[in-house]
Amino acid sequence: MAANCSWKSIDVHLLQVLHALLTECSVSNAARRLNQSQPAVSTALRRLRDITGDPLLVRSRNGMAPTERGQALLEPVKVALAQIEAIGLRQFRFDPAQSQRVFNIATPDYLNAILIGRLVARFRALAPQAQVALHSFGPDYDYTHALESGELDVVIGNWPNPPEHLRLAPLFEDDVVCLMRNSHPLAGRPLSQEDYLNADHLVPTPYAVGQRGVIDMQLARDRLKRKVVASVPYFSLAPYVLLQNDILFSAPRLFAEHCCSLGELCMAESPVPFPKMRFYLLWHDRAHHGEECRWFREQVVDVIRETVDTLQQPAPAQRQRIRA
Repeated sequence: MAANCSWKSIDVHLLQVLHALLTECSVSNAARRLNQSQPAVSTALRRLRDITGDPLLVRSRNGMAPTERGQALLEPVKVALAQIEAIGLRQFRFDPAQSQRVFNIATPDYLNAILIGRLVARFRALAPQAQVALHSFGPDYDYTHALESGELDVVIGNWPNPPEHLRLAPLFEDDVVCLMRNSHPLAGRPLSQEDYLNADHLVPTPYAVGQRGVIDMQLARDRLKRKVVASVPYFSLAPYVLLQNDILFSAPRLFAEHCCSLGELCMAESPVPFPKMRFYLLWHDRAHHGEECRWFREQVVDVIRETVDTLQQPAPAQRQRIRA
């Protein structure tokens, strides 16, 4: 295929299309991502093929795959778009009161009941025309790609080994406790390690690919095994399971105290010395210098730290439900 056009004819729009095509490996998916019609993206692909003198994408068993030339262009295009974005951001003064942007955040669901209401209240006060979109983790959810592509602005995580290529801001620490119903045979007394290991356990399914939590890592390190009888995809389901079964659920203290405040559940200190859960905010370099994204991160950090400071001073009624 002869190149009958010069690289001088390429523009920002074509760079955006090229990046979407090379990352999605699908014309239809790239069109949805760019909010354009499929014929428009197909036309742009033909122009890009003329400019580069290469097919860029070819059919494969699983749809389409980038050619060697296309794969080699991915990183330079990504860098070019980031630099162009930085140029535009320096000329833009962000006004939260006027912003109509949708800010995207993904969190473990056990933080939602505690934090999200306060975060939405902050946004309604400071950025009444903006939106906060909450995304749930799942075993197949690639949050690193979502941050890199701009699908997400920030992620709240608590994995012992956060990805090194992402930027990180510490949020708070929490310890692991055991949550159970008030009528559980182990309720109301200190738990021994034998009690813990012999009890029936409810566990959460992993919410990110390749990430093991503090509890599983520590048990494996100590060569201990608990008796898992059920798992739930969302922490918010755990209280309903606990209310109907003599079963333990190991969870962050803030979540457990929130559940205990609703009645019928109590908690006990963990007899296994689990490390503290360290929660942090993650974001990608692509959003690091953006004024909107920086403002968003500041609001998230402020709300979380203020909330945690408040909740770590439980009311007397809550303290009575906390078991030794």
